[in-house]
Amino acid sequence: MEWLFLLLPVAAASGWLVARRAENKRADAVGDDDPGFFRGLNYLLNEQPDKAIDVFLKLAEVDSDTVETHLALGSLFRRRGEVDRAIRIHQNLVARTSLSVAQRGFALYELGRDYMLAGLFDRAESLFSELVEQRLQQKRALRGLIEIYQAEKDWRRCLETADRLKRMSDQPMTVEIAQYHCELAEECLRAGDPGQARAHLLDAQSVDPDCIRAAMVQAQMEMESGDAATALVLYRHVARRGPRYLPAMLPGLLECYRRLGRTQVAEELGDLFRIHPSPPLMLELSNAIERERGASSALEFLEDYLHEHADLSGAKRLLELRLRSQPEPARKSDATLLEVVRHLVAEQPAYQCDHCGFEARALHWQCPSCKRWGSIKTLEPVAIADPAVLKQRRIA
Repeated sequence: MEWLFLLLPVAAASGWLVARRAENKRADAVGDDDPGFFRGLNYLLNEQPDKAIDVFLKLAEVDSDTVETHLALGSLFRRRGEVDRAIRIHQNLVARTSLSVAQRGFALYELGRDYMLAGLFDRAESLFSELVEQRLQQKRALRGLIEIYQAEKDWRRCLETADRLKRMSDQPMTVEIAQYHCELAEECLRAGDPGQARAHLLDAQSVDPDCIRAAMVQAQMEMESGDAATALVLYRHVARRGPRYLPAMLPGLLECYRRLGRTQVAEELGDLFRIHPSPPLMLELSNAIERERGASSALEFLEDYLHEHADLSGAKRLLELRLRSQPEPARKSDATLLEVVRHLVAEQPAYQCDHCGFEARALHWQCPSCKRWGSIKTLEPVAIADPAVLKQRRIA
């Protein structure tokens, strides 16, 4: 029945078109009493949409008045996942010689989108390149080419196409270009070419001074070269400019402390925690407090944190500390509760896309869902109440 209501407007439009042509071309008159029209309606009523579509497409011959209808119908099929039908419609349009230049550009672009969804990247690339050469739908075609090259991880062609799109439009493309340079830098590192990797990182930072990824990759390179002090400076830069990436840089930061021989790190982690109180940083800070000040101080820190944040990972850490200090008979109930909390924590995502809401357990520089760059960041803990209000309650 969904198909019935979806295609009834198409049937109505086709019938109107046939009736109008009957008035203008009486020699070839085809009216609402045309058998084909009623045959199409009969297919709809019998829930045979494929046959109904074929009939209506034959009735509605493509001309300048019906191109938009065909384009809309093809896009509708593509959105519904009916890529084969969308391709048929758009191919039928492209084959027509009666289309204007602009209409042909629209049809070619839509056909390219169909091919992309079908995984036929070579055909889509050919169509988009043709559109760029003919200066038809240029910006959209360049965007389509970038999507293809991203899917193929051809970062050099991504960079070339993004530069071209930047020159012909008002889109800055700074985030994308910086990320492509970072991808190329990591490729160079895997290939054993740190010099070229550094060049790409410098290009990324010149294009986008706020590129957190470039700073993090550079910090990793400094660590590998034995310069932990410079790496620490870079990690502090990341903490200031991108506090929501603190959890991703924590392993490298802790390694810096270890190599520099720093055993008292609770104070510095506490400064970072005040900038952005993320769950991973909370766990590392509680560990540092326990090492440097004892379990009771760590418990006090966790209790204060949980008064302000509804965080399962904090509750898990608190239960673990309590179990260590409890006598054996009192451990059973807390141990059961701890297992439940551990299971819930294991199912929790750690990152979320700011644009589409996609959740992940690992950091992706490009969102797998909406394909935005740099939009996935650490999930922030849920605040129970305003800290100022809680402080007033404790004072009272």
